Amino acid sequence: MRSKVQKASAIALTATLCTALLSAQGSGAAAEEAIPVAVQQKPAIPFVSHPVIQPLPAMPGEDNAGTVDAAGDDDAEPDSIREAASLGELVAAQPLPENLSRELNCLAGAIYFEARGESLSGQLAVGRVIVDRANSGRFPSSYCGVVYQPAQFSFVRGGGMPPIRKGSRDWREAVAIAQIADDNTWTSPAQGALFFHAARVSPRWRLTRLARVDNHIFYR
Repeated sequence: MRSKVQKASAIALTATLCTALLSAQGSGAAAEEAIPVAVQQKPAIPFVSHPVIQPLPAMPGEDNAGTVDAAGDDDAEPDSIREAASLGELVAAQPLPENLSRELNCLAGAIYFEARGESLSGQLAVGRVIVDRANSGRFPSSYCGVVYQPAQFSFVRGGGMPPIRKGSRDWREAVAIAQIADDNTWTSPAQGALFFHAARVSPRWRLTRLARVDNHIFYR
């Protein structure tokens, strides 16, 4: 009888332990599920009630305030010059300066004495020879230096030019052509020439002939 009671007690104790273990495992899973997990909250996007404007990039010749700088304004060509359809229109658009610089006086004087009465293209071809000589490095570097270089221009006598009728149409044209040649705003019909002579003579130069324009033949 005693052994049966002990056996029953052992069975009851075992059942109690199993129940306790099962209860502990269930509590553990439930506890894990019950642990709060921190969730990162995304900040709300604020509503912008005013327009967002991207500044436009400054145009060439403008500063940050959108104003045209002095250099860009001064370099702009007048519409009458930029849109000239012919050399005659370009000549008519040239201003007649009250005080012509010494260099332009020399250039215009050479055009006046060498080609007055010829076509505007013929005058421009003569003017561009003087400009190109001054820029070539092979001749004096100024217009006056080129014009007054010894034994180059027959109208130069005693280191000077004869008197010029500065109220004449020929002089006004020579000044306009000198400005165009100086600014290189029209292509010479004898582009690149550094030498010329009157068509009535034949010096037999060993140079490359480029063109004949009116009464002159041009070479380089």
